[in-house]
Amino acid sequence: MNLSIVGSGYVGTTVAACFADLGHDVVNIDIDESVVETINAGDAPIHEEGLAELIAAHAGPEGTGRLRATTDYDAVLDTDVTFLCLPTPQNDDGSIDLSVMEAGASQLGATLANKLDWHTVVVKSTVVPGSTADTITPILERESGKTAGEDFGIGMNPEFLREGTAVHDFLNPDKVVLGADDDRALADMRDVFEALIAAAAAPVVETDTRTAEMIKYANNAFLAAKISLINDIGNICKALGVDAYEVADAIGLDDRIGAQFLQSGVGWGGSCFPKDVRAIISAAQAAGYDPAMLNAAVEVNDRQPARLVAMLADHLDAHRDGGVDGAIVAVLGLAFKPGTDDMRNSRAIPVIKDLQARGATIIAYDPVAADNAPNYVDDVTYADSAAAALDGADAAVVVTDWDEFAALDEEFDAMATPIVVDGRRIIERRDGITYEGLTW
Repeated sequence: MNLSIVGSGYVGTTVAACFADLGHDVVNIDIDESVVETINAGDAPIHEEGLAELIAAHAGPEGTGRLRATTDYDAVLDTDVTFLCLPTPQNDDGSIDLSVMEAGASQLGATLANKLDWHTVVVKSTVVPGSTADTITPILERESGKTAGEDFGIGMNPEFLREGTAVHDFLNPDKVVLGADDDRALADMRDVFEALIAAAAAPVVETDTRTAEMIKYANNAFLAAKISLINDIGNICKALGVDAYEVADAIGLDDRIGAQFLQSGVGWGGSCFPKDVRAIISAAQAAGYDPAMLNAAVEVNDRQPARLVAMLADHLDAHRDGGVDGAIVAVLGLAFKPGTDDMRNSRAIPVIKDLQARGATIIAYDPVAADNAPNYVDDVTYADSAAAALDGADAAVVVTDWDEFAALDEEFDAMATPIVVDGRRIIERRDGITYEGLTW
């Protein structure tokens, strides 16, 4: 099929490249000319495992030609289905900000006014239940002068992609959710995903748009709450002198619980969990319900970085005059998770700010995220390796569990005061170093 993808962020770029790999002809539409030029040159505008290879295979001078990018919405006119993959950030009160989605829908609707035949629009962005039917559809109708269900279709297809493994997740889904309020739109969505569903043997959930929207929030809220629960249990284990990871391994054997997302540590961040959990809390409160469990999940998550810094402060107080004040602290890991350069809501941000407030000097290292870091933290020196960050440091904290950190050994010998507080339990203990795991 001929597909158009509006938006070239993590979701839009990944979806466009993967659809091209499945055999569709895809045009990616974005207002950022530099992103468009990058894709058309056959390069990836973001760091995501496997994405650069897909874009090189299908875009640019050496590609198949099944993927291209443009800033011109008129490209939609030559396609059958459009996916809206635009950001939905949060407002200061935690509620969802639909302004970018509304602007995109407005431009898309104006373009569809010039299309004579049927077209299906699919919302792929994460939006609170009711947004597709109550906000996006009326804009499309107003700007196009057409009627949903009669002149064009409207659907909702939530994404379940993890940054760092987004390409793999798209091509190997555990489920495909197709939400539509008219049969023709649903049929178009089936056609788009037919090859993926057949290749992956993925179960398909067909429902209405409002339910499809809620499935995404329920999915992320459950995972975020599971992480906060194991962190709370880990904190209890720490207080009682019990190995939290041994406990997690045991309870993960229960198929009612499962082993995934039981790694207790410094907490969750990124572009999805924080805003999605707060958005569904806000929507629930607006509907008159107080979601106590989700509020507690956020509270536990928000205090984990402070626990890590407090542990470091205790050790520095015991090993050097002044404690944290005046200490050089190496921060290992800046991205919110390994495999990505994304620092949105990274746990490194509150850790660094707390340490700086206590008077520490920060030397940070991350394999890929250092270029993004100045957008989130100030007055940080960036090292070009973990060894360089540790050289002469009074202490180190591990915030992101990059594999290379697990192999550190003699690098710690270069520290002025060998103290390591590990927020991800990736460093192996050894003699001569004061180790502290956040939940060991």
